[in-house]
Amino acid sequence: MGAMALASSPWRRHVTVGKTLARLCPIRDKVLDHVGVTQRELLLDVGCGDGLIAFGALAMNPTIRVIFSDISQDLLDHATSLAHQMSVADRCECLCASADDLSALGDRSVDGVTVRSVLIYVADKRRAFQEFARVLRPGGRLSIFEPINRFGEPQPAHMFRGFDVTPIVEVAGKVKAVYREIQPLDVDPMMNFDERDLVAYAEAAGLRSINLHMDAEVKPLSECEDLELTWDSFMRTAANPKIPTIEEALAEVLSEKEAAEFIAYMRPLVESKSGTFRLATAYLWARR
Repeated sequence: MGAMALASSPWRRHVTVGKTLARLCPIRDKVLDHVGVTQRELLLDVGCGDGLIAFGALAMNPTIRVIFSDISQDLLDHATSLAHQMSVADRCECLCASADDLSALGDRSVDGVTVRSVLIYVADKRRAFQEFARVLRPGGRLSIFEPINRFGEPQPAHMFRGFDVTPIVEVAGKVKAVYREIQPLDVDPMMNFDERDLVAYAEAAGLRSINLHMDAEVKPLSECEDLELTWDSFMRTAANPKIPTIEEALAEVLSEKEAAEFIAYMRPLVESKSGTFRLATAYLWARR
């Protein structure tokens, strides 16, 4: 759950350790800056994943304690191993729990809650916010980062993954229908919220001093220098773990002739990056 899912963008950027850290570290730093955990406080990192936020907090402040929380016991075991290697295990606890059920923690038991790219996997986001508020002590802080996958959705009928498909709109529409069926905008956890919903959930949970910052990019694909976009990556990479690749979707719904028509039209556009890149993310922070 802690992975940085950017499902709102259909493309993958070049995945190297250096570039990944360069992209993730500023997010980590903003999330920690917004939560503002101080001396000897207790931080709950929900959906900790590989521990980017939690270990960042431990490194920034030598007196705080952190609860690593995730639904994956394997990830928690990995975090525990890393904590021993880093000699910070005495300041760490682990909790196997989902974001919308933190019942193992008592009311008003932590000073801060951090959440990074987790709510896109949570069906009951309202309940998750209620849990965040419940476990926070009076004056405690919540800090969230989430991709806003509803940004630019639904796309117009003549657009497919940022490309104008007017000449093949019927064929492309069949492929789009595959994804709409798997991830309905109003139902699927990755797609069923935007930045306004985050504010509404925080307010309904009784949080106060709510702040929201949203970043949005809309630009030609040709300007995305670090974007890995080849024909193979376009066809064989899924935008998120829940959906098939385009190659798989074509095989599912198109005839051989229709698939050939789709490929003949799309390949030159993809290889020349003649499309539009869209991405939106949001930070929310608030007090109990």
